[in-house]
Amino acid sequence: MNDKTKPSRKGRWLALGLLGVAVLGAGVWAFRPRPLGVETAPATLARFEQAVEEDGVLRLQQRYAITAPVTGELQRPTLKVGDRVRAGEVVARLLPAAPVMIDTRTRAVLEQRVGSAEAARAAAGAQVQRLRTALEQARLEAQRAQQLARDNFISASARDTAVLAEQAAQQGLQAGLAEQRAADFALAEARASLLRAQPAPAAPGTPSEPKGLWSVSSPVDGVVVQRHRDSAGPVAAGAALLDIGDTAQVEAVIDVLSGDARRIALGAPARLDLGGGSAPLAGHVTRVEPVAFTKVSALGIEEQRVNVVVALDQPPPDGTGLGEGFRVDARITLSVNEGVLTVPSAALMRQGSGWRVVVVDGGRARLREVSVQDRNADAAWVSQGLREGERVVLYPSTALTEGQRVAERPWSAGKP
Repeated sequence: MNDKTKPSRKGRWLALGLLGVAVLGAGVWAFRPRPLGVETAPATLARFEQAVEEDGVLRLQQRYAITAPVTGELQRPTLKVGDRVRAGEVVARLLPAAPVMIDTRTRAVLEQRVGSAEAARAAAGAQVQRLRTALEQARLEAQRAQQLARDNFISASARDTAVLAEQAAQQGLQAGLAEQRAADFALAEARASLLRAQPAPAAPGTPSEPKGLWSVSSPVDGVVVQRHRDSAGPVAAGAALLDIGDTAQVEAVIDVLSGDARRIALGAPARLDLGGGSAPLAGHVTRVEPVAFTKVSALGIEEQRVNVVVALDQPPPDGTGLGEGFRVDARITLSVNEGVLTVPSAALMRQGSGWRVVVVDGGRARLREVSVQDRNADAAWVSQGLREGERVVLYPSTALTEGQRVAERPWSAGKP
């Protein structure tokens, strides 16, 4: 082998060595662990609000129940739900109640009573005729006695006796006539008990309203929100006929868990969302009822709940179309803290009885314990363990280890 062939062999070995190093480097690069893609968000100073979010219904602040003042026959209602009425406007009309039906035995008793009343009426008439005859006789005796007394054939005392007898006969006739009228009334009463139900005759001057008609008026201006009777028929005294209220004056009733109700203060601000794209309405808590009730949740769990009443700060704008029983989503504010360090609630991981987060530092994941002062569905108030601006991993996996390489992805608020 000559000296010219030696440099060429060295060049080939050098090229092969470089190729092997390149292949080895490519293999190491290809099989090394790649950074885990994660979503991150910064820890920021912000407003932290603790609130209770539940659904409820609207109800009228003032609801007036119109009832039947007496037992009677209700005429067919003309008002419908949603009709507006004025104070003093007639909203219902009642006719006298029809008499009860008479069975055979009762009818026989009443017929005998009519016969008895007719006999008493005949006896009273005969007594009146007898008293009239007695009065005529007493009047003639008194006239004769006065004539004889003027001719001095009888004494003055005999004349006075005859005059007084005439006056007694007159009074007796008046008593007999009174007894005859009483017998007439008793006979009419006995006969009336046998009458069937008939329409009441029209009163003079009011052909459209029967005699005895009872009109029921609205006490306030408002809207008919419920109609308890849809057709004519008998009603008892106190029976509900209509409910009237003002749909512009409404309040919300929110049922919350009894544990949350203890933290709600009177006057706490609230926001009511009616849905359908309408703007939320502002309100405040006016009452936390002291009585709880049991309600079964959608999961079949019995919960103790308390009604919280929320009044609107301002009347709803025209055209809102609010009404009794409409559903609302309510957010009642419990507390507000300004300028505290917050992170999204999705960044928290439970560690025993405490919390921890995963902080991204130089492309590496760092597990860190934090102290959480309070939290809600969206954010957590961190009092210790983080600094403003540090980025935390959202929805961290339990497989994420200390020092693992991560690659950050942008995160938008409100994304699940």
